[in-house]
Amino acid sequence: MLARLDNRLLYAMRTRLHGARTEAAFRTLGKIGEYGAVWLLIGIVLALLDPGRREEWLFAGVLGPFAIGVNYAVKLLVRRRRPALEGLPPLGGAPSSLSFPSAHTTSSVAVAVAMTRIDPAAAVLLVLAVAISIGRPYLGMHYPSDVLGGAVLGTALGLVWPLGLVS
Repeated sequence: MLARLDNRLLYAMRTRLHGARTEAAFRTLGKIGEYGAVWLLIGIVLALLDPGRREEWLFAGVLGPFAIGVNYAVKLLVRRRRPALEGLPPLGGAPSSLSFPSAHTTSSVAVAVAMTRIDPAAAVLLVLAVAISIGRPYLGMHYPSDVLGGAVLGTALGLVWPLGLVS
């Protein structure tokens, strides 16, 4: 029953509200979310803007690429294949054929949660994390449950990640 719901949600996301601009926006979000690099960049920018918490912002930013590695280890254990909808090829590429959990979601949620621990105003970054995450099934790259799994893993990582050498 859950697999059927997952497939129905994926099909709905792949067939509704598609247009050239929306697809381009989600493709761009997918590119900036690759390898957790945007989160490292955000950490560096925030460290420059807030020297009093420089170490915390940098540690949080490094979590992005680190979370990708953790995510890949989980992918190797689960070994779920990416979705394949007949007549609806994915609208992007991926470095692996493994799907669960979504690495984009894991790294995005992990860093947004970690940065919110530093400053509650950083919760605004959850908007970017959610946008990146929604794009994954929209583009046909992941099942919705892959995104949910990535959000759970990312939340856990964001809550336990050290935010400095002393924390």
